[in-house]
Amino acid sequence: MADFLEAEANDGVRMTWNLWPGSNTEAAKCVIPMAVSYQPLHSSPHLLVLPYGPLRCKSCRSLLNPYCRVDFVAKIWSCPFCFQRNYFPESYSAISETNLPAELHPQCTTVEYAPSDTSVSPPVFLFLVDTCVIEEELGFLKWALTQAIDLLPAHALVGLITFGTLIHVHELGFSEVSKSYVFRGSKDVTKEEIIDSLGLVDGVHKGVRPIGVIAGVHDGVSAKNISRFLVPAAECEFSFNSVLDELQGDPWPVQADKRATRCTGAALKAAAGLLGACVPGSGGRILTFVGGPCTEGLGMVVAKDLSEPLRSHKDVDKGAASYYYQAINFYETLSKQLVTQGHVLDLFACSLDQVGVAEIKVAIERTGGIIVLAESFGHPVFKESITRVFEAGECGLGLSFNGIFEVNCSSDLKVQGIIGPCASLNKKGLCSSDTVIGQGNTTAWKLSGLDKSTTLSLFFEVVTRELPDAVFPTIQQFYFQFVTYYQHEGENMRMRSSTITRRWVPDVQNIEELISGFDQETSAVIMARLVSLKMETEEGFDATRWLDRALISLCTRFGNYRKNDPSSYSLATNLSIFPQFMFNLRRSQFVQVFNNSPDETAYYRMMLNRESISNSVVMIQPSLISYSFSSPPEPALLDVAAIAADRILLLDTFFTIVIFHGMTIVQWRNEGYQNQPEHQVFAQLLQAPQNDAVALMKERFPVSRLVVCDQHSSQARFLLAKLNPSVTHKSDYGVVHGGDIIFTDDVSFEVFMEHLQKLAAQS
Repeated sequence: MADFLEAEANDGVRMTWNLWPGSNTEAAKCVIPMAVSYQPLHSSPHLLVLPYGPLRCKSCRSLLNPYCRVDFVAKIWSCPFCFQRNYFPESYSAISETNLPAELHPQCTTVEYAPSDTSVSPPVFLFLVDTCVIEEELGFLKWALTQAIDLLPAHALVGLITFGTLIHVHELGFSEVSKSYVFRGSKDVTKEEIIDSLGLVDGVHKGVRPIGVIAGVHDGVSAKNISRFLVPAAECEFSFNSVLDELQGDPWPVQADKRATRCTGAALKAAAGLLGACVPGSGGRILTFVGGPCTEGLGMVVAKDLSEPLRSHKDVDKGAASYYYQAINFYETLSKQLVTQGHVLDLFACSLDQVGVAEIKVAIERTGGIIVLAESFGHPVFKESITRVFEAGECGLGLSFNGIFEVNCSSDLKVQGIIGPCASLNKKGLCSSDTVIGQGNTTAWKLSGLDKSTTLSLFFEVVTRELPDAVFPTIQQFYFQFVTYYQHEGENMRMRSSTITRRWVPDVQNIEELISGFDQETSAVIMARLVSLKMETEEGFDATRWLDRALISLCTRFGNYRKNDPSSYSLATNLSIFPQFMFNLRRSQFVQVFNNSPDETAYYRMMLNRESISNSVVMIQPSLISYSFSSPPEPALLDVAAIAADRILLLDTFFTIVIFHGMTIVQWRNEGYQNQPEHQVFAQLLQAPQNDAVALMKERFPVSRLVVCDQHSSQARFLLAKLNPSVTHKSDYGVVHGGDIIFTDDVSFEVFMEHLQKLAAQS
């Protein structure tokens, strides 16, 4: 596995199985799908950026790569995907075994092409601001937006729309006085109405449609009229801040038993229409800041009357959510419009109640948008996350735009689809499968927005013919090539190519060889993404039973045991932790939706689908670190037995970081020992988990929520909910060493493994 993990550092690729069986029948017996996790903008220290365009195969259009066979005398290269022989162009005439172009070097499996003649229009950031919030919240939001405008690149175009009962499109190019155009929130505002009402088409340009995809050329919209609403950040800072200074909460009165009239859906439709009229085909983002649910017009999720609660999971399952499916249909239509235009929907939802994330999810995910969920616009999670969005360099997200992702693979494979932040372009090719998982039936996908952490999960079908062993030595390898064409944050178009190879396992009886290529972390994440998709798309799907059956089948096929003897059961090292991952996945927020709102569940699943394997593993099985006087900080088992009176525990669940103090530590801290010179070691012990938590939070987006709690306090539930309940109120033995118990009827991991071994070993 070390070689495969090294490949991840270079290419951003991890696979469930790094050695694949040679037939579809044998692949099905592996239980875990043949899947690949890929980060299109993975940060590699060895990445080469080439100042010229790629060389393509004339047959399958794949790019020149290190696995091509080269005839240096005849100046011919052979494509590993279709075996087509291609002549090198004149620019490669000096090629030789000692003078290789960069893309043929063995270590350059991932390269990026950045021709100098591909300049594009500057990116657009359209801010969409909810004014139906209390004055204090609006103050926090205005401060955050002021900080954001300072961090934007000077050339980036900026627009502003505010909404509540009405929609206000602000004319930032008119700096003399604040000027805005008003639309009714209860009305469906089309792109044509936006063009007409804002006066984007004048008599000279009306009906003119020049050729090309340049900002403002469609629908006869002139650059002069565009500059009234979308202004470079360097020029509009004064007018933008002036509008914010004068911005007040929605003036329409709200009765005590009513919700505020908030037209989120209509405002999003107006924002999409404005970008579609002004900058079609150019990179743009709609950054939406929402403080409550939509109660008016398009995308409505709840009525204004407070006596009607927001939908729960039970309401959705029973079909009792009045506005749920209607709202989802609206956002699906909106997502298609945004994908066609190449624009992104980002959501910053800050409220103690739900805001409709479950309904908006489809538009955010298909456009590759980002989401931040917090309790308030003044909460550190929001304030630090919004800064990370716009920061440049290593600290920032590295926002990129308008991408297209393409897959090419060996003829023995077909791609079934992708789970992740993308939308199908319905480009069905020779390597697209009839079996669809996620966004399928295509070999190309739209990535309207992508960043450094964007991860795609690709599912493949093995269609290799049943071949005799004697034939396999000639076709031992199979290949993938992932090509991402995108608008770089540096204002030019780039193309990144990653070419990956793996090996077939010719002997289907050689289970040990298959196991040697098994990646249990990637497999756990792929199963989590797959079960989340099935829970959303398959009616009456029993997630726990599906996971249990898959785990039993896997352990039956790949375990070492004597039939009907559970005590003899064991798993190879590459499989040993996988049952533990499945145990924690069964108990996680991705499968157990009880005690979570539909908004929270949608948020968790969106983050699971777009984050890297290492981050996703932490979401499934949190990490736990123990701090004590007796030893340096060390990993601890995710078990209630890890709690001790003289320990501090640091739990990392990705979404939340918990610092938990044992009772003895709490007493010493309350006595103030950490402030006395002779007890500096204790002060250092208290500070160590704080420092580690800050370091973890700096790597995260959205920034994790920090919870500092003491043993037996109410917030200790954040830790206890994630621990294996090896000691409960029903246990025969008591608590030792100042530990704790968990009040639950859930089975412990030990009992889970006993049942698994029994079922896997039975004949």
